[in-house]
Amino acid sequence: MNYNTYYYLGLSTLGVLILTYVYFKTRSDRTILIFLTMVEIAYLIEAVTYIFLGAYQYHPQILKHNAYYDSHMGALTSNLITVPVLATCVAVFQLNWKWIVIFIGLLAGIEWIFVEINIYTLFWWRIEYTSVGLIVYFPLAKWLYRRLLHPLRGFYHFMFLFLCIAPLSGTAQFLPFMLFSNRDYLPGWFVNPAYDTSAFGVVYYLCISLLLVVLTKVHWSHKRMKYVAMVSIVLVLNVSLKILGILHSHVWWDTWFYVLFPLVLLMITENISNRLLNGPLIRTKVIT
Repeated sequence: MNYNTYYYLGLSTLGVLILTYVYFKTRSDRTILIFLTMVEIAYLIEAVTYIFLGAYQYHPQILKHNAYYDSHMGALTSNLITVPVLATCVAVFQLNWKWIVIFIGLLAGIEWIFVEINIYTLFWWRIEYTSVGLIVYFPLAKWLYRRLLHPLRGFYHFMFLFLCIAPLSGTAQFLPFMLFSNRDYLPGWFVNPAYDTSAFGVVYYLCISLLLVVLTKVHWSHKRMKYVAMVSIVLVLNVSLKILGILHSHVWWDTWFYVLFPLVLLMITENISNRLLNGPLIRTKVIT
């Protein structure tokens, strides 16, 4: 590992330690749920600015075989860990604007340092854009957390269920082709195959996430049928993408993984759904 990697791993480790502290401080399932929610919101923003619009690129130098997938590893440090963890702190402890400004300044400072030491490159993006976005992102986390402190039904149940399962689905979809190059998506949107794969991968994981939520919310007379439906739909989807020339599998286990792993996600989705319906396991004190 070189010094690029140490910076990213150090930031990731710090984020994990903070999240662990917040969870054990509250011992509430809502801490994890608001964290997942803020991860997905960060993922959606990153999908637009980073993947589709090419605003910036990370250089953690963890993956040597593909610079763009290596950049994704840096994106995980930001959007899977650092930013959502701070948002979770703001939400769970209902921190005031003084803390929000401190966190925004901290993240802007880290972004500036990473640019200065050439481990993060800005193209058309500016650090000011990040700061403005966080002015909305952090207060949104506080509002969403207050909603999570109550049993959820209808639209809010659907929305939170999607936002909680989507980051798990997205991370599970992306990591295999980033680490093992097991598949490519080539819809022809970008010249670079890695860009093409990443862009279509976003659409793919959002569709799978939506399918997981729909199958969970539909009432089934026989519970096992939803698992049969999940496997059947994902299998048909993968075969169809291959026939259309969009999906190219490079290892024997590729299709098996992408067809069977959604079953695990479906079980997790059902668990999260029940937790959202029943309300917090432990009512945490909201600091105003």
